[in-house]
Amino acid sequence: MTRIAAVLVRRHMAQAAPPGVDPGEFLTAVAEDTYEMVAGLELVTPVLITSVPELEEIVWPGTQVIAIEDDEPLKTILGRLSADQIAVIGGDAPDLPPLLVGKLFRELGRAEITICPAEDGGAVAMACALPAPGWADPDLDDPDVVATLRAQAPGPRRVATTPGWHRLRTREDVERLDPGLEGWDNTRALITTR
Repeated sequence: MTRIAAVLVRRHMAQAAPPGVDPGEFLTAVAEDTYEMVAGLELVTPVLITSVPELEEIVWPGTQVIAIEDDEPLKTILGRLSADQIAVIGGDAPDLPPLLVGKLFRELGRAEITICPAEDGGAVAMACALPAPGWADPDLDDPDVVATLRAQAPGPRRVATTPGWHRLRTREDVERLDPGLEGWDNTRALITTR
């Protein structure tokens, strides 16, 4: 079975840069930390999906980089990928525990789509089989993504959830980063020098 873990990075993610931190550098650091977590997973192929030019510099050699438009729907992006299963992780989750990505894949045994909800609405990540279910139009930034997908689903058990996490979508969200957690080295270095 082929599995992709894709990091989705869009330009608007730079707006969460804390005061005194360059937004472009912040976006790059956060995206790189999220990618590094994904690239370290076993039994998955990492992919970078981005609307940010020159972001391919953060990935390991041989990693597929897919350029998208800022407003390109996730449903369209999923149609451009080839694997048995995919997990799409928001590029603004640098401290996401790898275990939560594994749980997304595991839940696909009982549902067609699994969502890792974000604490303030939306989703940190989602997973599904490919091709994606035709009934689903997922959007990680939809504040009520789970309810939206469940309303789209033809049956009640098509959408599952895993434990949630947080994303860095506002300047205040940086305070959620736990210095005791491993990983997020690039983001840590950037925000501690401000």
